[in-house]
Amino acid sequence: MCKECGCGHEGGANTRLQFIVHGYTEESAQAMEKELLGLPGVLYVHIHAHDGETTVDYNPEKTKLGDILQSFSARGLEAVL
Repeated sequence: MCKECGCGHEGGANTRLQFIVHGYTEESAQAMEKELLGLPGVLYVHIHAHDGETTVDYNPEKTKLGDILQSFSARGLEAVL
């Protein structure tokens, strides 16, 4: 298992978030997905732009929840957890 990026981290330390984000367009959803996947420890992102459903799998030892939420705020999107 890779300890550099956090994938398959021992002890099941990865966290899955499923939440709604208000304000997506097709373009902003694609940009957000790319941005989140660029954060350390973010392993998976899936966004439904039409209804805002967003799923993020990440390792909280590599990236904090606040960093993920800040990414949405910086793009003018509202994440509702």
